[in-house]
Amino acid sequence: MRSLKPLGLLAWAICIGAGACSAPPAEPSASSAKPALTTETGKHALFSAFDLSLLETPDRNQWQRTDDILDDLKIADGSVVADIAAGGGWFSVQLARRVGPAGIVYAEEIQSSMIETISLRIRKENLTNIKPVLGTPTDPHLPGDSVDAVVIVNAFADIEAPVPLLANIRQAMKERGVLGVIDFTAGGGGPGPDANERVAPETIITAAEAANLRLIARHPVPPFEFLLIFGK
Repeated sequence: MRSLKPLGLLAWAICIGAGACSAPPAEPSASSAKPALTTETGKHALFSAFDLSLLETPDRNQWQRTDDILDDLKIADGSVVADIAAGGGWFSVQLARRVGPAGIVYAEEIQSSMIETISLRIRKENLTNIKPVLGTPTDPHLPGDSVDAVVIVNAFADIEAPVPLLANIRQAMKERGVLGVIDFTAGGGGPGPDANERVAPETIITAAEAANLRLIARHPVPPFEFLLIFGK
């Protein structure tokens, strides 16, 4: 993942440590868990591969409602998709299972340690349709006019330069391709960062419009998230 601010990560760790992530919006109890941060790339501290267990909880597929998100983005068998700021590849695996052997998932990260983690996961799960891609904070290094859908999952608030990154994502999208940005709703309930560290949908929309992307649809993903869908 590009970066996650220490306070937000601590809140996430507290939520997971208390077992509150599966049911909204009970307040979690205190926990001393604190993730490590690295500074491999960019100005912001980056989330460490050693702390991926904080993000990949057993109930994540349930509260994230992954199938609903993929349905809204019309990702199907044979689709070519990209997962930006893929972290350890949890969401990339969900995409790979949806697109099947005929599809391709580009799992993009800017940390080489995360690319190594994704590669290990691919081998462990015997997935041949995920291609790890080492990008930069402003360029995901995706082939031009190649993808049916791109996703940015719970990472937008920590992208250092969203407009140039989104402009490069736009170049990688097919003419009818879509970008889906999934992030946490305001309020601070459930998993995710503190309420004051969550990105507003309007902030994402403004950045996308500056990159010449247009908002197609806006969906709630209860109980914790929202989905914005953009096209060319």
